[in-house]
Amino acid sequence: MNEHFVTKSSLYDRRTFLRTATTATALSALSYSRVLGANDRVGVGVIGYGLIAKTHIAMFRKLPDVQLVALSDCHSTRMTEGVAACGGMATGHQDFRQLLDNKAVDAVIIATPDHWHALMTMLACAAGKDVYVEKPLTLFVREGEWMQTVAARTKRVVQVGTQQRSGEHYKQARDLIRQGHLGQIMSARIDAVRNIGEGFASVPDGPTPPEFDWQMWLGPAPDRPYNARRGLYHFRWYWDTSGGQMTNLGAHQLDIIDWCLGLNTISQVTSIGGRYLLNDDGETPDTQDALFNCGGFTTSFALREVARGERTKYPLIFYGTKGSIGMDRKGYQITGDPDFPPLNLIPGTKEGHPAGGPAATPPITDPPLKIESKEDLTGDAGRQYLAHARNFIDCIKTRSTPISDLESAHRTSIACHLANLSLRLGRSLRWDPKANTIVNDAEAAQMLARPYRAPWDRDLRALNIG
Repeated sequence: MNEHFVTKSSLYDRRTFLRTATTATALSALSYSRVLGANDRVGVGVIGYGLIAKTHIAMFRKLPDVQLVALSDCHSTRMTEGVAACGGMATGHQDFRQLLDNKAVDAVIIATPDHWHALMTMLACAAGKDVYVEKPLTLFVREGEWMQTVAARTKRVVQVGTQQRSGEHYKQARDLIRQGHLGQIMSARIDAVRNIGEGFASVPDGPTPPEFDWQMWLGPAPDRPYNARRGLYHFRWYWDTSGGQMTNLGAHQLDIIDWCLGLNTISQVTSIGGRYLLNDDGETPDTQDALFNCGGFTTSFALREVARGERTKYPLIFYGTKGSIGMDRKGYQITGDPDFPPLNLIPGTKEGHPAGGPAATPPITDPPLKIESKEDLTGDAGRQYLAHARNFIDCIKTRSTPISDLESAHRTSIACHLANLSLRLGRSLRWDPKANTIVNDAEAAQMLARPYRAPWDRDLRALNIG
């Protein structure tokens, strides 16, 4: 075991957790407002500097009441680049725990690989920091429960990076769905398709680059030799550190389904697929189809990494009894269903059935639509990011629940994880949303949690969430 690694872990022993958690709990909305002041800047630290963090930094810098005061990355070159992107006022830390010790940091943005999201969020909450954490919220189901426990105990504001909820046109679409404009929603469909050809070739294990603290990057994930394909960016193709495109792309769209209809009624999940074509060391599927029974409506997810084909106009479509609505970050489109008499839709009625069969009403060549078709292209991805950041900062000041809260993000993550477990186990899974467990399948239920690697398992125990 890396002694330097273990020694750093002593920054957060059990006494430290208990002390910081108690302090954070005592920091009420009133005392918090006195610390910050109504017009004072919120000191924000960024943990992890990758592609998404570049966007976060650009957006948070636009907020006049935010000061980017610190950045941490275990890759020293990225850390230097990230500090510069923050505008030159931020301090740099290769160990994120030093950033959490920084008294100038009021809140943190966690933009690390997936396997760090839950533990870093909990450690930040215990250190008295509010948190903006990227999606997917978790790597396995139980982490979401732990995060809610710690955030509630420490009275921290936690915003999840499903920024589509902050898009005005998404809100309009949600209101139309909830108000019954499309009739009763029967199904929602998610498509995530592209063609990356032969994909990303395998590379052999090798020496860790001198600028990269590989053990810190792995953190609570299983110990592995350094491999460039398991590291920066490509971590998302391995079960140790991610859930593939199900938790990457699927999480965004499932979050909108939860926002519009709720995913708290999921009772059964079936998923099939595999890594059929990509011949590399990756583990997550290149082809996946998942079906969710949501109690009154169904949801489907289709992933094709290596066969794009004809794409639907929108990656997320809701189908109602009066028509459909497709949406993406640019806008939405309502398509009304033609209002044919039911008898006219029976095959053969136009030509005539034999005696006694159904008979069509007089043919209608141009039927009216059940709802008016409409297109709205006012969406803007940049505005969604900025509005989501604004919502987070406002909730810090008012101690309000953010638009993408832990509870809703946990529901979305459950759906993603159940789909992946179904695929990996090769069978359908039944979910009890009240008991928060998989029923009648002990093997699958055991996979709702994973052990953390030492020394991070000790930090998890210190949080006292059991």
